[in-house]
Amino acid sequence: QVQLVESGGGLVQAGGSLRLSCVASGRTFSRYTMGWFRQAPGKEREFAATTTWSDGSTYYADSVKGRFTISRDTALNTVYLQMNSLKPEDTAVYYCAASIYGGRVNQPSDYNYWGQGTQVTVSS
Repeated sequence: QVQLVESGGGLVQAGGSLRLSCVASGRTFSRYTMGWFRQAPGKEREFAATTTWSDGSTYYADSVKGRFTISRDTALNTVYLQMNSLKPEDTAVYYCAASIYGGRVNQPSDYNYWGQGTQVTVSS
């Protein structure tokens, strides 16, 4: 049974930082692409960042580039999203996801497994 469990969300002031974690279990993810998405109320789920388990290559949405950093710890089967210089518009539920596809996978429909999400709220 594949499980992705996110943690680390919370309330932070604009300009602050948070680090999200996603622990993956249930299979070997070495060939998977791991992604972070976010969904604000009334909006569609939006791509934020991806990384590959195999070599740690990364890809970011323009809206988070330079502020967010995705990384992975293969020994802990954990993917992180370090979020700095947070803005009120970053407020959303953040989801971790796993895709069997390689490359710059930025569409929710290309992801096979999802976590339950963690709420991030940035106050102005």
